[in-house]
Amino acid sequence: MDRRARTYRGALALLLAGGILMTGCGGPGTTADSAVDRSTGSGGPAGGRQPSGARSAAPQQEEDGASREEGDGPARESAAPDYLSTFALDVDTAGYGYARRTLGDGQLPAADTVRPEEFVNSFRQGYERPKGNGFAVSVDGARSDAAGWSLVRVGLATRAASNTGERPPAALTFVVDISGSMAEPGRLDLAKTSLGILADELRDDDSVSLVTFSEEAETRLPMTRLRGNRTKLRDAIEEMEPADSTNVAAGVERGYEEAVEGHRKGATNRVVLLSDALANTGETEADAILERVGDARQEYGITLFGVGVGSDYGDELMERLTNKGDGNTTYIADEAQARKVFVDQLPAHVELRARDAKAQVAFDRRTVQQFELIGYENRKVADDDFRDDSVDGGEVGPGHTVTALYAVRLRTGASGRVATATVRWLDPKTRKPHEETGSVETGTVGGKLWDGAGTRLQVTAVAAYFADTLRGGDLPGTPPLGELASRARKLASATEDSSVEKLATMIEQADRIRNGASRPRGEEGEVG
Repeated sequence: MDRRARTYRGALALLLAGGILMTGCGGPGTTADSAVDRSTGSGGPAGGRQPSGARSAAPQQEEDGASREEGDGPARESAAPDYLSTFALDVDTAGYGYARRTLGDGQLPAADTVRPEEFVNSFRQGYERPKGNGFAVSVDGARSDAAGWSLVRVGLATRAASNTGERPPAALTFVVDISGSMAEPGRLDLAKTSLGILADELRDDDSVSLVTFSEEAETRLPMTRLRGNRTKLRDAIEEMEPADSTNVAAGVERGYEEAVEGHRKGATNRVVLLSDALANTGETEADAILERVGDARQEYGITLFGVGVGSDYGDELMERLTNKGDGNTTYIADEAQARKVFVDQLPAHVELRARDAKAQVAFDRRTVQQFELIGYENRKVADDDFRDDSVDGGEVGPGHTVTALYAVRLRTGASGRVATATVRWLDPKTRKPHEETGSVETGTVGGKLWDGAGTRLQVTAVAAYFADTLRGGDLPGTPPLGELASRARKLASATEDSSVEKLATMIEQADRIRNGASRPRGEEGEVG
């Protein structure tokens, strides 16, 4: 990553209009209720882009010598370029799952497959949930081991899923890769197991269609209500066998055709792609593939959920497909993970809480000297597009949390507000825009991170530091892998969370591989 600090130029609006920085959210880590129509967005910031991964240096003063104080009236559209951080929300976790698989096989993951946000978002955060639809915003932080640097955590959470009997019906089109590469154990066999599990979990009023693809695509089952037809679905699943080459484009295109043909008004319509994403026939670029189905996505609101499998996995293609397809992706390596996705997650989460969700974090130049968003490089959004609802954001379902972690260097002796975070989203049914805001003060981020901050914030820091180390980063305050592993073990005990225990195992595996040591007996291929 480019680590050069850049100097800000231009004027900074300390207050953002339209309720971004509300006077009612002045307490540390607070949330302000601002779920109102902000479609005009006329008072929004007009700052430039902040390149993800670059540390941004705050200006000492505004070029015109002016400053803005709270209560000065409507903010001018003159926020300093790069003093804002804006990105589309992302709930993907596939990069973390694939890293677990790769480390379990005795190899370090390729740096370009490591996305810190997917590591961080793989863990429970304990955020407060909103009472209604939309988001609750939490902002906190702690001081890292690097002098002058703190971590600031922006947490967004949706209301948990209601009883599955209360959700809208689902219309799901499964697009399954049956190419030759899927013959490897842990690929097509796992996909078949996963679909068989899901066949028992969906409701009678849900609908399912099944498309397979290798060199060409084929509809195995048109959109069918499950009531009285589960055996027909199971038979279609069982008949799938590996064939020839991988034409992902043909599968996605046919899948969307089936989804449009079987579209149900008032239902959650989604395409679910199960593949190793090793496209080698037909169109192999994500943008071109989804260009073919753009009308179906936009007119019918059909989202794409990607499920990756296989030790050799086309992570980049799958991630780009789901980003462009208004969805998210996950990765499964064994039946236990398949059950987690297809039993615990997908049936309850087929509905959406938010469409085109974006976040914007405004840092205060009086307290902040530098900041860096950890991850989200391929989810960045131009600052002045934050309130442009035609600009694509992220889709978020019930019970999801989204975390953005920042490395922040405070000014010496600074006191006051550090940052204000705003999330904007569209209601999935009405497409009406809403916003929610939270802020954090220097007093909240000044305490020690290790053994001082809450355990969940410490877990978040371990995951982010680990991811950044795997991709060759140099975040201030990053401990060596051995120390990270020890901290993860301690946190696993404190939280009684098996997922944190597995994180500790991953870090230990990475440390041994880097040092050329062999794995302990009994750990061969551990991914569970």
